[in-house]
Amino acid sequence: MFVDVHCHLDDRKFTNLYSVIKNATSKDVKIIISNGLNHESNVKNLEISKKYSIVKPAFGIYPEDAIKLNEDGLQDEIKFINNNRNNIIAIGEVGLDGTIDSMLKQKEAFLEMIKLGEKLKLPLIVHSRKAEQDVVDLLESSNVKKAVMHCFTGNLKLAKKIEDNNWKFSIPLIIKRSSNFKKLVEITSISNLLTETDSPYLNINKEINQPCNVVEIAKEISLIKNLDFDETKNLIFMNYQKLFNR
Repeated sequence: MFVDVHCHLDDRKFTNLYSVIKNATSKDVKIIISNGLNHESNVKNLEISKKYSIVKPAFGIYPEDAIKLNEDGLQDEIKFINNNRNNIIAIGEVGLDGTIDSMLKQKEAFLEMIKLGEKLKLPLIVHSRKAEQDVVDLLESSNVKKAVMHCFTGNLKLAKKIEDNNWKFSIPLIIKRSSNFKKLVEITSISNLLTETDSPYLNINKEINQPCNVVEIAKEISLIKNLDFDETKNLIFMNYQKLFNR
């Protein structure tokens, strides 16, 4: 059994979701966590999850969307997420992005998402592009217990600190051509690894990425860790079950 802990099925690039889901189930993908970016995205992911039982929604506010919200808008979305706490599996996609401005406002929104995740006892699915140290500092200062570092590209010293906190790394398909992700998998315990596609993004060719590609990620992890493929996929799925209590 396979799991994709981070994708965006609500993205308009997916013009035939039935086909995407069929491709995933044919490859023994059992769980797809579709992450929200803003209110509209959260609502669409909830609708998709009601249509396809394989899909579990995560609600969040992406950094770029967070800086567009005033305080009332942020609190309204927090209320919406809280009201749907029984329908979601995680808080995500949330975090910080060093490539965009308004870091103070990003941090304020991220801290609100952290508090919400702790209140609802749900894992955080965390974006940390070019802001990895700040993300780790905020997670540590908030004593976060459950977090998944989505597509982590920070330094390996910081990666060790993340593992020491027992947070997880979700590994994307680009591991097939990325020496940084290969090294991250090499130094990280299999018990702290998950698979993600970030589909429809982050493919290694010009095609639209799909959740079915987590199979290829698991194969790469098994090679790097020198583990049997079936053992690898089972261990990764167990990591998912332990973290998300599912």
